[in-house]
Amino acid sequence: MPPRSPLPPRHGLSAAWLRTPDPDSTRPDATPWRTMAQWLHHRLPEHVDVDAMLAEGRFVAEDGSPVRPEDPFRPRLFVFFHRDLREEPEVPGTIHVVHRDDRLVVVDKPPFLSSIPRGRHVMQSVVVRLRAELGLPELSPLHRLDRVTSGLLMLATEQRWRGPYQTAFERRAMEKTYWALAPVRPELDFPMTVRNHLRKERGQWQVQVVPGAPVNAETLIELESELDGHGVYRLSPRTGQTHQLRMHLNGLGIPIVNDPLYPVVREVDVDDFSAPLQLLAGELRFIDPVDGTEREFRSVRRLPLTLD
Repeated sequence: MPPRSPLPPRHGLSAAWLRTPDPDSTRPDATPWRTMAQWLHHRLPEHVDVDAMLAEGRFVAEDGSPVRPEDPFRPRLFVFFHRDLREEPEVPGTIHVVHRDDRLVVVDKPPFLSSIPRGRHVMQSVVVRLRAELGLPELSPLHRLDRVTSGLLMLATEQRWRGPYQTAFERRAMEKTYWALAPVRPELDFPMTVRNHLRKERGQWQVQVVPGAPVNAETLIELESELDGHGVYRLSPRTGQTHQLRMHLNGLGIPIVNDPLYPVVREVDVDDFSAPLQLLAGELRFIDPVDGTEREFRSVRRLPLTLD
């Protein structure tokens, strides 16, 4: 683990860090990098303007001193810096705070808003926006919710509360219910439970069903009603695999409306907000692991989902 960062957070985000490698024990005087600048060029992607960042003093060592272009390469050195951020268009829609107390914040997020700062979505993420708006610098999500999925996301107000709630999610003590808008196939008999083994390979967009492998994904699917020629499906997952709900409906031949990945991957610009995925994380129920109280939260959104 790195030492404490000498740089303060920026936009609610801690500084990134790198560590120079250990010296070669067989050749302690041998290194392919003569200067720290050479190592940073080697270590960071080509689109990062290392020379400009060095000139501006934006790389600092663990003691807070700036890393200079001519500094000799040093092994086992932690280097801290803040990444450049792209200009992100504002994601439409409101983050509804449906509950807040000393330990938890539960929000109802719109589609296209990332839960955490990641990749090309940093400022336009629930964590970064709410850390500033609510004055909670340690605010962090307790479970996953895809960027294109709408609905309930639960966050811890401080790091000290993460443990008990994350453990509850891992033990499947949190009961979650989703609703989805998808085609109707009269030959399908609901309710039904889909069970299979899902696996996502690194670098692949879609998850795959692995025939014959032990079940790791299970969803109860119920058809509640019809709306504008589509079915409104109630989804009760018993497990939490990546893209589980999207894949289970797709596997039945009823892919969720506006899904950019299933049944086929569609080229959609990351800043195209015109067609929200019709999947809503609608309810969350559990026994609070800290004080034993019953908790239940509901989304304020309804299908069909719009950009409100």
